[in-house]
Amino acid sequence: MLNTRSFRQLMGCFATGITVVTLMNEDGKAAGITVNSLTSVSLTPPLVLFCLDKKAHIYPLFRNAKYFAVNILGADQEELSRHFADHRHYPAPKGIWGKPQTGCPILRHTLGWMICRKTMTYKGGDHDILLGEVVKLHKRAGHHSPLLYFHSRYHQIAK
Repeated sequence: MLNTRSFRQLMGCFATGITVVTLMNEDGKAAGITVNSLTSVSLTPPLVLFCLDKKAHIYPLFRNAKYFAVNILGADQEELSRHFADHRHYPAPKGIWGKPQTGCPILRHTLGWMICRKTMTYKGGDHDILLGEVVKLHKRAGHHSPLLYFHSRYHQIAK
């Protein structure tokens, strides 16, 4: 039977990487939200999209944003993911912010980050689909494992 619960359970069978999408709030402070709906759209130009719940506490900031940063989390950054997934219940980890890029806050020690210029917002049911053109990026040197989400739990790639 198709309902919200069965749809969520089936989508839980699809492993996703974890990102934190960040921007500055009206007061110039760093803000972000955990997102596992990041998708590469195009190589030329370089485009990515993510989906944002219209009820998310941070939704108004993204509706008005010109730029945002996508921070790709590593296997050892579950605490960051939990904080940005529900900032009211998980304390902010100390020393998480690196040097801002193009006015966007960047998280330290991630697998990499992208600065995106928001190019379009589409309606998608109870979410909006935000499309961004990558204008700057950085990949962390070395070989590091990503943080994954599967069956409503965090996972790591087995070695």
